Amino acid sequence: MKKGILQPGQTIGIVGGGQLGRMAIREARRSGYRTLVFTDEPPGSPAGQVADGEINASYFDEDARIKFIREVDVVTVEFENIPGPFLAALEEKMGVHPSRTAVEICQNREREKTWLKKNKIPCADFRVVKNVEELAVAVAELGTPCVIKTAAFGYDGKGQQKLTGGENLSAVWESLSAPRAVVEQWVDFVMEISVVCARGQDGSFVHFPPCENIHARHILDITIAPARIEPALTDEAGKLAENIAAALKYCGTLAVEMFVRRDGKLLVNELAPRPHNSGHHTINACVTNQFQQQLRTVAGLPPGDARQHTPAVMVNLLGDLWPAPDKHPDWTPVLRHPRAFLHLYGKKSARERRKMGHFTLLGETPDAALADARAIRRELGME
Repeated sequence: MKKGILQPGQTIGIVGGGQLGRMAIREARRSGYRTLVFTDEPPGSPAGQVADGEINASYFDEDARIKFIREVDVVTVEFENIPGPFLAALEEKMGVHPSRTAVEICQNREREKTWLKKNKIPCADFRVVKNVEELAVAVAELGTPCVIKTAAFGYDGKGQQKLTGGENLSAVWESLSAPRAVVEQWVDFVMEISVVCARGQDGSFVHFPPCENIHARHILDITIAPARIEPALTDEAGKLAENIAAALKYCGTLAVEMFVRRDGKLLVNELAPRPHNSGHHTINACVTNQFQQQLRTVAGLPPGDARQHTPAVMVNLLGDLWPAPDKHPDWTPVLRHPRAFLHLYGKKSARERRKMGHFTLLGETPDAALADARAIRRELGME
């Protein structure tokens, strides 16, 4: 296995071709590292556009995998829905951070919820179901409302449905088109927060201040950083993320999404074994951003300073905003603001609900940044 601290000039392999890989590669370039992307997307993916090289092939293509292994010195991931055998083959030859085990836990809701429960991490009560009969039992035990989610391949609200008690459960089960599902008890929450953190190969740990997340149609819409919560809850959320990272023996950047219940308790909702949409503000608002943290930890270096130097608000830009698939909106409202930063992902065609970019707004306080961000949204026609 290739071990030790990665030296500038060596190559980091990025599995996945999306915007998270693109932003990580920008940090790698600043630090003198080369990058090679492996993706099953066509050539010219967002990450591939800025990498030193791009391999475009199926994750089951053995020749492509061998070529990737031969040309990289360490591997990280920019999304989690990666076949286990592909990651296992990489781990036989070199360091993969985060590990295959961590990725496999986080890529499947059943495994993730079961792991959280086993490790005594607070989360919503749940049941795993394999047919409509088990679904009916789960709904009766958990009560309504509750939420049913496919066990695998779900993000941004895909593969899930809220059940309020009046549904035809046979129709609900058929609509999932999945062999297994997780039914979760409904959480009466006042806020959704996330903690983006980083853990080094030696166990060193840092986390960014918790941020407050507002969703629209199950997709992250606005992130307010830092979250408008009490200091004690900030400390509790950071410690919870640290405990999770340690239990996973994690290396890399990790996002822990949580609910703040009405009684003030925290419940973990989901884990993301990579940089996260809610951490994009760190590029402009923190000493060391989440992508630099990923780079440092994967390369065998300690995490950097995670302090946030300026309050910030991040706004997602979805394809719905584009007047045509290949025609950009007028970005003047963002670009003329002295403390706004526009980030576009290089995607060739816009479509509904597709994440095309984001902008970050810095302010004297989180509320001041939010007010300015909402004003820009209105000018863009988003509100």
